[in-house]
Amino acid sequence: MDGDFIPMNGYAVSGIIQQGGTILQSARSERFRTKEGRKMAYQNLKNAGIEGIVAIGGDGTFTGASVFMSEYPDIKIVGCPGTIDNDLFGTDFTIGYDTAINTAMNAIDNIKDTANAHNRVFFIEVMGRDAGFIALRSAIATGAEAVLVPETTSDIDGLVKLLKSNYKNKKKASIIIVAEGDDAGGAMDVANAVKAQVDYFDIRVTILGHVQRGGRPTAMERVRASQMGIEAVNALLDGKKGVMIGQIHNKMVHTPFEKAIKHHDEMNKQLLTVVDILG
Repeated sequence: MDGDFIPMNGYAVSGIIQQGGTILQSARSERFRTKEGRKMAYQNLKNAGIEGIVAIGGDGTFTGASVFMSEYPDIKIVGCPGTIDNDLFGTDFTIGYDTAINTAMNAIDNIKDTANAHNRVFFIEVMGRDAGFIALRSAIATGAEAVLVPETTSDIDGLVKLLKSNYKNKKKASIIIVAEGDDAGGAMDVANAVKAQVDYFDIRVTILGHVQRGGRPTAMERVRASQMGIEAVNALLDGKKGVMIGQIHNKMVHTPFEKAIKHHDEMNKQLLTVVDILG
């Protein structure tokens, strides 16, 4: 919208594959929500001779792209799924998800050392306002006793029963993973609910927060993002628009923005059973 364009060739992006975040420093824009803002963006694109865009993001990004294309259909937009939540329909994994769960896993492993050393019950909050994918996989990977996610109704009484059973059987250290959007509240709310029923646990709460949004991308992430980027450019060259590039069963697929936004992936119930068995 400001006409602030930087030409990028192969040399301009050399050495960025190991960096977290985005070198574009892109973020939500209130101006782009207005017709005036989008008109300004369109005029600047035309002045710069730009015919197509690769939009990297999630629901908000693809919704904005759809609105923009409906107003200015001569600009072709193809999307790449960049969100740590992994909640977009049309891809097995989004860009950022694998790095986020590995970052969460490493942090939880460190906390677990303290929990075991001092016989503490830790409630650890991970990101996931609307989806519990990060919480679920990081819980399995770290051997957590339980996980609370937005997709299921949390049973605080059942959780207390589990912790009491562990305590009775001399297992006094426990790790509970809580997605920030859980129906029982965040980790602090859940911890307080447990405290209200049991007063002999040494309880601690840790909120991992935005540490999950940074860090060096995993190997799988780097390969997947590279594949998706190439596929997105090829799709634009083939005249396609309004689709998100995804990877399903190791094959590149194209999903219309509308479908990717409206149909969120369901949580794998089998993985919830894995947590119950291992916990």
